[in-house]
Amino acid sequence: MSFTPVLPIGGYAGWAFLKRTMAQQTATFNAQPSVRRDEAYFREKIGSITTAEQLVNDPRLLRVALGAFGLEADIGNKFFIRKILEGGTLKTDSLANKLANKQYQKFSNAFGFGNFATPSTKLSDFADKILGSYKKQQFAVAVGTQNEDMRLALNLERELPELAKTSASSLSKWYTIMGNPPLRTVFERAFGLPASFGAINIDKQAETLQARSKALLGSGDVNQFIDPAKVDKLIRQFLVRSEISESASSLQTGQIALTLLQQAPRAFRRP
Repeated sequence: MSFTPVLPIGGYAGWAFLKRTMAQQTATFNAQPSVRRDEAYFREKIGSITTAEQLVNDPRLLRVALGAFGLEADIGNKFFIRKILEGGTLKTDSLANKLANKQYQKFSNAFGFGNFATPSTKLSDFADKILGSYKKQQFAVAVGTQNEDMRLALNLERELPELAKTSASSLSKWYTIMGNPPLRTVFERAFGLPASFGAINIDKQAETLQARSKALLGSGDVNQFIDPAKVDKLIRQFLVRSEISESASSLQTGQIALTLLQQAPRAFRRP
């Protein structure tokens, strides 16, 4: 029997409930036989993997590896994944570095096939790190089947502070956010940006995000998200705006339905 998250309500109140019950719900998720089998297999096999080819040719290992970085949808793109892994991240022109979605860069860097003669799979704590990320990511996937906004919030809570702690410039971090679809979605909705926002000049996008961040959160610097309170404020804004948008959409649908019902008798009147 698969795990079903308990999410009795949506919005920020639902988020608060999820946070209060997180320890219990994640423990239940991790205790599933399927998750435990994945963990046991990964621990047993990953130390013997020394090349990207070996990894992509083992579907069970590859599923966990990709799932740890939210890239599970690429499970069938073996050639693409192998190229990312073999290219590494040390060269600026490597495929992982060129892609807008920086999860590929993190994925390639974590395994290290293209960076060093001895890959990270040989490190004693490698399985622990990948499996820890895998279980968090897959719990979020399960939450997303109930409420996609909650999944986006979980992803942001995990990824954004890590990005904030890196040594890159704040502007560079904004570009990373724009290249990460889940993070980008949260920021755009929290800041009330239109669907057409992504079509404008990319430098203008970064400038707009900085300005909206300063207006809403008091700072345009991504480094502020080291502070959990700032992350929570962003998530609150995102979820509140999502609720408002859903309510407006439901109201509009209801008004259209009412109009059609009111007009229906006229359609059947004889001339």
